[in-house]
Amino acid sequence: MSTLSEKIIKIDKLSKAYGAVKAVENISLSVDQGEIFGIIGPDGAGKTTLFRILTTLLLPDTGSATVAGLDVVRDYKKLRQIIGYMPGRFSLYQDLTVEENLEFFASVFGTSVRKNYDLIAPIYVQIEPFKTRRAGALSGGMKQKLALCCALIHKPEVLFLDEPGTGVDPVSRKEFWDMLRNLRAQGLTMLVSTPYMDEAELCNRVALVQKGEVMAIDTPQGITAAFRQPLFAVRSENMYQLIKDLRNFESASDCYAFGEYAHLKLHPNSASREVLENSIHTYLLSKKHSDIEVKPAVPTVEDCFIELMKN
Repeated sequence: MSTLSEKIIKIDKLSKAYGAVKAVENISLSVDQGEIFGIIGPDGAGKTTLFRILTTLLLPDTGSATVAGLDVVRDYKKLRQIIGYMPGRFSLYQDLTVEENLEFFASVFGTSVRKNYDLIAPIYVQIEPFKTRRAGALSGGMKQKLALCCALIHKPEVLFLDEPGTGVDPVSRKEFWDMLRNLRAQGLTMLVSTPYMDEAELCNRVALVQKGEVMAIDTPQGITAAFRQPLFAVRSENMYQLIKDLRNFESASDCYAFGEYAHLKLHPNSASREVLENSIHTYLLSKKHSDIEVKPAVPTVEDCFIELMKN
């Protein structure tokens, strides 16, 4: 067992390649006990490969990693008994019922549903009315909750969740993160990967990864505080042309679609926000845009990710 002062996950210069493709490249990071640590990045960033190494399903090419003091290569048998793993794709038995899946996974770890019911109870009560339904017939959100229950049934020290929000609706995603926060309040450490930048805000700390490499590690607030350039949210009637024109704006550093707005990043500028806002508006009028809206934007983790990726 790890103590509260220890780093429960330690990764040191970990690398893994598939032929010429470097899936994980020289990654080093550590996770504190009791925190939700997010691995944030798009598809192909190396998140799943990293998780498979940490859960003893893949061997690294170089580097080392420990979870709860156990080496992921040497101590794989012991490690599998103390971790929970929820892979990105639904991997439970589709033909077994909710209840049968849960009982099976409990038996694999030499325990029972009754013995550890207190840990899963807040989650399981939401799917218990469907306990006789086959897992394959559940909705995406219900499958997600069942998979979480099965990953928790043996009371793991560390829970690995690989893209748990993929393929479920926004309401189910929000409910799921509420469950994770409740689990953290009980002292459980979680490593979560996600391509959704908004989920970074729900983690205690995050690592932004791209092409197998870590670009930044910090709290979400620390990540966004490092964004120093003026940022504006802009929209007009013709959004496609708007982005093209804003990229040619004299002070523009970058411009990209961001929801219903375009985010315009300017070069460092000593002018006031009001002066910059007016100059953007005047420029767009000169380009014959209509229904123009320009306002200062608060940088998000996604803005920071885009900036790091382009730099």
